[in-house]
Amino acid sequence: MAESASDSSTAPDMPNGSRKSPVARALDTLPESGRAWLFVAPVLLALAVVIGYPVVRALIMSFQKDSGLDPATGMFVNGGNAGFSNYTHWLLQQCALPAGGTESCPTGNLGSQFWTAILVTLLFTVITVTLEAVIGLGMATVMGKTFKGRALLRAAVLIPWAIPTAVTARLWEFMFQYDGVVNRVLGTHILWQTDPWWSRFAVIIADVWKTTPFMALLILAGLQVIPADVYEAARVDGASAWQRFSHITLPLLKPALLVAILFRTMDALRLYDLPAIMTQGNANTRTISILVVDQVRQGANSASALSVITFLLIFAVAFVLVKVLGANAVATQEEQRRAH
Repeated sequence: MAESASDSSTAPDMPNGSRKSPVARALDTLPESGRAWLFVAPVLLALAVVIGYPVVRALIMSFQKDSGLDPATGMFVNGGNAGFSNYTHWLLQQCALPAGGTESCPTGNLGSQFWTAILVTLLFTVITVTLEAVIGLGMATVMGKTFKGRALLRAAVLIPWAIPTAVTARLWEFMFQYDGVVNRVLGTHILWQTDPWWSRFAVIIADVWKTTPFMALLILAGLQVIPADVYEAARVDGASAWQRFSHITLPLLKPALLVAILFRTMDALRLYDLPAIMTQGNANTRTISILVVDQVRQGANSASALSVITFLLIFAVAFVLVKVLGANAVATQEEQRRAH
């Protein structure tokens, strides 16, 4: 009894559960920034494995020649160091040298295909993002109003976005066939899948139908945070519907609209599924992503150089958009704070 009393008297006076484990005590010794890095370390490690390694590997491969026949000996040899030849044959319309090769470029080199794909990709991006922003803004404005059946309308708008892209592409491919629904309804005989310009319009129409709901939902989220009393005050002051839209809705919606445009621009620059399925990626609708996939089948190292160029292009566009649009969004928020 005396021993147990002595033990109990010398035991630390701590409430249950307050005794920390060695790991918890070690975390307490770390500064706040160190604990933050410790918690994000698993995510950074996963990103390094999933994204970092492929990027570094592609960069290394882009400076190597593709394996092939040596013109001097006729023997199959592995590729060696290519320097920047894999890049120059895309950017300067020169041919990538095979292993041991020194021949000049043939007619119709891949450099011309690269710049054509760049122009087609930029054409798709500018037109589709512009149309989706305008149509999405109109759809979001309607869905933001209170009326009977609004929930059903919002669910119906999501249907094109919910359908897998491959299914959407196959659906529009059937509709744009020579004897398809579109020509029958319009009474035309347009070759939507092979004509140089009509095939591009077909892809644009399908892409706008598919992704406009995404733009509308992002814009609708921005509309939901605009206070209703602001519109009520404008009505009391006698502002018309157009004045309320141009002086209240658009300025307060600008940050959300800029984010939606940024996301859709990045997505459009990587467009692959729709043109690859609808038109089998013919030269008139061949985007940069389709060109990369086609080149992989011919030479992995040359395709790696093209992938690096594509990555740098998209990164540059994203950087410019974030700098320009992001600055505008910050400026708009500052103006809103001063107004309040």
